[in-house]
Amino acid sequence: MSASALPPLILASASPRRSQLLRELGLEFEVLAGHIEEVSPEHLTPAETAMINAYRKARVIAKRFPDRLVLGADTVVALGTRLFGKPATRAEAAAMLGELQGQEHEVVTGVCLIHQRAHRQQTFAASTRVKFRPLQPADIAAYLASINPLDKAGGYAIQEQGSVIIESIEGSFTNVVGLPVERLKDELARWPRD
Repeated sequence: MSASALPPLILASASPRRSQLLRELGLEFEVLAGHIEEVSPEHLTPAETAMINAYRKARVIAKRFPDRLVLGADTVVALGTRLFGKPATRAEAAAMLGELQGQEHEVVTGVCLIHQRAHRQQTFAASTRVKFRPLQPADIAAYLASINPLDKAGGYAIQEQGSVIIESIEGSFTNVVGLPVERLKDELARWPRD
C-alpha cells in the first residue's frame, strides 16, 4: 500500500496492538490518543456502539488537526445483548471471562476515518465470532496471571495465550486484536487522493 498517497495519518488510539497492525500494513503515522468517555447506549447494537465511540475518538483529534487523516477505533465484546468493555480490575476481568467461558460471543471493532478539512469521513464496523473453551476458575486465574487484561475489551487478548481460552474464531483475527486490517486496507485503498 502506498502510504505517501494518503494524507498524513494520525492513529487516535494509544493501543500498542493497533499501532503494530498499522506498522505491519507499512503505514507511517503519529499516535495521538483521542481520550473520550466511551458510551454504551442500551438502544444501540454492538456495531453502532463501537462506531460511535470510534467516531468520537477520531473527531476529537480531527478538530485539532484538520489537515490530517485521523483513524479512530473502538472494540467491544458482545455476549447476546450484554457488552463487555475494558475491565477496571483483575477481579472484573475474571468475572467477564467467567461469563464468556464455554460461550460463543461477538467481537466488534468500529473504525472511523476523518479528514476534517476535506469534509470526508468513512465509518464501518467488522464482526468476528469467537468461541471460548469451557474454563474453570483456576484456568481463568492462570490465564489472567499471564497477561494484562485491563486495557482489553472482554478482559482477554487473542494474541496473548489466546489458544489457552479460545476454541475457535470465525472472521478476522486482527479484528479481535483491535483493528480489522483486511477491511481497513480496502477502505484506505478507496480513500480519495487529491
